[in-house]
Amino acid sequence: MRAIAVEQGQYKTYILSDPTNSARLEVVPERGGIITRWRWRDRDLLYLDAERFANRELSVRGGIPILFPICGNLPDNTYTYQGQSYHLKQHGFARDLPWQVTAQSQPDPLSLTLTLTSNNQTYAVYPFDFCLEFTYQLQGDTLNIQQRYLNQSAEPMPLSTGLHPYFQVADKSRLQLDIPAEQYQDQITKQTHAYSGGLDFNQTEIDIAFGSPTRQQAAVSDPEAGVQISLSWDSAYTTLVFWTVQGKDYYCLEPWTAPRNALNTGEHLISLAPGATLETCVTMTAKNI
Repeated sequence: MRAIAVEQGQYKTYILSDPTNSARLEVVPERGGIITRWRWRDRDLLYLDAERFANRELSVRGGIPILFPICGNLPDNTYTYQGQSYHLKQHGFARDLPWQVTAQSQPDPLSLTLTLTSNNQTYAVYPFDFCLEFTYQLQGDTLNIQQRYLNQSAEPMPLSTGLHPYFQVADKSRLQLDIPAEQYQDQITKQTHAYSGGLDFNQTEIDIAFGSPTRQQAAVSDPEAGVQISLSWDSAYTTLVFWTVQGKDYYCLEPWTAPRNALNTGEHLISLAPGATLETCVTMTAKNI
């Protein structure tokens, strides 16, 4: 039966399970509201660095971290708002703060809703009142991540948001990429290159951004694992980032609403009016190949 269970280990973990599809989703609210595991047909689709996950002082490397209110980094971790400088570290603070479980649904739909609200810690680096609501819905081969961003400030709230899924892979050289773009910017060299479907996985690190994808869906096929992961997103997302490091068994395919440093440049930056709400959704689907 499709159900939600709770296990208490180092962290309280919510487990969404769908036995009919051999699907399982594990969520840890206190570690940034993160999905730590997505298991499908006896395969673990996500990578997780267990040592970093156990250390509360470190950001999690693995699972599906939440990026807010920025994606990527800022020069010197600094931005200016109304003449005042603020320091905001890479990818923002949502992935490091505890979230609260505010709703559950089972068996149909099978979903878990988490909420993060502004507090004294966030005001120090981001002077806005907000409420974020994420609903993780597991449905067969599909994971829906429904998001709601509410500006509770008396002034417009600038933001960008994204997801940073770490997909598990044993042999990156065999990956087949279907990314809807003709060029990308190398985030290390800042150079722009033509893209025709392949990447050189012999590099020490690949950190590239595809701006303005031509369609709202991408896929990566892993012939060795016999699985394809597809991502789709709505019109709020303007940038798709691919990142991996040599010698690590993961690749990241990340939908962002804006490129890095948007809080300074304004490029594709979302500005929510007072009392306004932004609703977005990212869908991930697995299938055998």
